[in-house]
Amino acid sequence: MTGLTGLSRKHDAVLIVRDSDVIAAALRQALAEASPEERPGLERAAALVESAAAATDGRMRARWVRSRLASAGFTGDLASVSAVKALRKAEPDLSLLAAVRLQKDAVAFPE
Repeated sequence: MTGLTGLSRKHDAVLIVRDSDVIAAALRQALAEASPEERPGLERAAALVESAAAATDGRMRARWVRSRLASAGFTGDLASVSAVKALRKAEPDLSLLAAVRLQKDAVAFPE
């Protein structure tokens, strides 16, 4: 999930884009054509994609929040007001409501 884009208003929603099904299909095709030497690595990659595809929307939002906070240099408590401020500073188009909802996901789904 990448940053948000839009007009000059604040956003209350975050769009989650999942493309793991496309990646999984490409890996299955590669596995079907793979040499015996290539199979272990491709099988491991397929397992990782399946694991990522199984992640809930809340877990994906939590991962995104933690990555945005980390890139902003935030190292404090995820449940703090400072975390919401840092998230809104990192993503200025987020409304306060959206930032709080995202913060709740990050707290609910620890790494």
